[in-house]
Amino acid sequence: MRKVLECLIVMLVVGTSCMTPRKMLYLQDMKDSSSVNLETNYEARISPLDRLGIFVSSFDDELVKMFNQRQIQQRTDGSGWYGYLVDVNGNINFPVLGKLHVEGLTRVELQDTITRLLKEGGYLTDALVNVELSFKVNFLGADGGKVIYVNGDRCTLFDALALSGDLGAYTRRDKVMVYRQVDGKMTCRSLDLRSSKVLNDPYFQLQQNDYVVTQSIKSQYYRQEVAYWLSWASAFTSVLSVATSLLLLAKF
Repeated sequence: MRKVLECLIVMLVVGTSCMTPRKMLYLQDMKDSSSVNLETNYEARISPLDRLGIFVSSFDDELVKMFNQRQIQQRTDGSGWYGYLVDVNGNINFPVLGKLHVEGLTRVELQDTITRLLKEGGYLTDALVNVELSFKVNFLGADGGKVIYVNGDRCTLFDALALSGDLGAYTRRDKVMVYRQVDGKMTCRSLDLRSSKVLNDPYFQLQQNDYVVTQSIKSQYYRQEVAYWLSWASAFTSVLSVATSLLLLAKF
């Protein structure tokens, strides 16, 4: 009886821990040589709390120094960033030009704006401006909490997952929630990473301060619960077996 119960325990625990490709694989409806039309017109727009790297170059090395005096600011991951932090009102303070409202601009639009202001003000007639964008994405849920920093004006959910180390084996791929603040309201969207339809979802392109929230596959909890209760059942049968043996010996 005890050995039968132990076999059942092993079978149940193994059975509840099995992972099928249907639960694990990304973009399952895409086969070899298949293709999906993508929306390629997306351009990230600068938001409050974004960090901007703004570099000005010119033939006049001495004059251009005043526009490139930002110090390296250390991130929590230890890497450096020449940065202008966009304040909550969407502004930055740029040398000589003063306060600039940058919220809503694309990276290229800000480059053109600063270039124009430098030339119109007579500061640099041959100014060449390069703007780099950095923002953060927050991960919460089944795989713990982490923050990743993204350099560039385009970051898909797959890019962010690759940077964060991917989802765990027991994390749902069919229901990844992306929370985003839009017009003063928190919005959310459920994304199914097993379907190629996700590639054109507007929430697939991540933005500043998005929250990616994941969930564990229920079978993980079932496996833990089954293992817990069956361990108690095994202990009970062991005690019962010993008690039965003692009763049989008492009769003799």
